Amino acid sequence: MSPSTDQRENREFAAEIKFLVTLPMAERIRAWARVNLLPDPNASGEAGDGYQITSLYFDTDKFDVFHRKGSFGRSKYRIRRYGPNPIAFLERKLKTRGLVSKRRSTVQLEELERLTESEPDDRWTGYWYHRRLQARRLRPVCQITYSRTARVTMTSAGPIRLTMDDAIRTVPVDGLEFRGLQEGVRLAENQIIIELKYCRETPVLFKRMIEEFALTPQSVSKYRLAAAALGLVKPAEIIVPGAVGATSEICLTS
Repeated sequence: MSPSTDQRENREFAAEIKFLVTLPMAERIRAWARVNLLPDPNASGEAGDGYQITSLYFDTDKFDVFHRKGSFGRSKYRIRRYGPNPIAFLERKLKTRGLVSKRRSTVQLEELERLTESEPDDRWTGYWYHRRLQARRLRPVCQITYSRTARVTMTSAGPIRLTMDDAIRTVPVDGLEFRGLQEGVRLAENQIIIELKYCRETPVLFKRMIEEFALTPQSVSKYRLAAAALGLVKPAEIIVPGAVGATSEICLTS
């Protein structure tokens, strides 16, 4: 469940729960996680559990992904970079029957230009991604950057993972180049997005955490937050944090 540098990676379907919490609550949960979970093996920092993520998100000219039109509502395409790493990950995130899977491939940053070519190269590791971008008429629309804390552990039911994302920023883009980390509009300011991932039923450890901190699951999408905040689309729904249920969609203006 943690980022790897494999040339080609397919992640099996997993369940996920998200929460949007205040900074004071987030610090309490972070302290709990550092006691009960292990650092992500691919992270760094003083506590060994932090890294920076920058992603380019794709949508159609009519923003079918944002509006979840047909099959666009089940998949997201993005290009992800960790810290200053010269490697990028071509990712497709697919949600089916409430479960999430990922397919991604590793390329060098200078290879991203190949995605602008008219004919996909079947000898290139990003061939599958290039074909899907063309078939779905997807183009880069925004960059989202944030700091992540990640903790993991193994249970009898498989691996589990907790992530905490803060200092989230977004900026519009019209190409395949990553922009400065400090640029853009702040999203979910003074709040942190927490995500729990696991393979089957909610692990006992996570059930205890949710009960201890009285957390309410919320459907929150960084891409939908970004598209609304940048004025790329008109928000379908604007909801005040803390007043949502498990099936509501968080879509805030910044």
